[in-house]
Order: sequence, then structure tokens, then C-alpha cells
Amino acid sequence: QVQPVESGGGLVQTGGSLRLSCATSTSISRINRMTWYRQAPAKQREAVAGITRFGGTNYADSVKGRFTISRDNAKTTMYLEMNSLKPEDTAVYYCAVLVDTTWYWGQGTQVTVSS
Repeated sequence: QVQPVESGGGLVQTGGSLRLSCATSTSISRINRMTWYRQAPAKQREAVAGITRFGGTNYADSVKGRFTISRDNAKTTMYLEMNSLKPEDTAVYYCAVLVDTTWYWGQGTQVTVSS
């Protein structure tokens, strides 16, 4: 199944941590990139962090030093470790996976950071 599935969202206090997971069952040889996006209420969806098939990573400036993207050894599950969370991190977080030349999106997982 190509459709990625996110998990790990929830409610956390300011300064807390959460770990999001994104799992897909497609063949690792077909995955070119995996990216975390987020969308806050009344805001546009934005890229948070991404990882290429070769392990290269990139982050939005707003999360650098606080979020870490990684994947498992099988490279079909991606993680987003989120530390020092702020209320402005509150959003629905989506996983997107580039399989061959097509992006597949998960349904999203809610992250709420209380002040």
C-alpha cells in the first residue's frame, strides 16, 4: 500500500516533545523523497522537513534546531522528532511520499501545543 499513514500526534504543553511517524508499504527502491508538511488554521500548508532517498535532510527555518527528521533502516517509515514545542507549532501534520514521480499524501495527524 503506497498511501502513507501518520501517527503520533496529540496535545502537549509548551516546551514538550512529540514524535510523529509516517509508514508506507511501498518498495523502498521507489521512494525518492519523504516530507513532513503542516497546516495551521487559516494558513497555507508549509513544508516542515524532508529527507531524500540518499539521506539528505532539510528543514524550515522555524523548526531548525528543534525538529529532527529520520527514517528506519528499511527506509519505509519516516519520523519527525519534535522538541521544544511552541503554540505556533499547532497544526495538522501531513506526510508526503514521492514514489517514482507521484506524491502520495497521508490523512494528517493533529498536533496541539498549549500555552
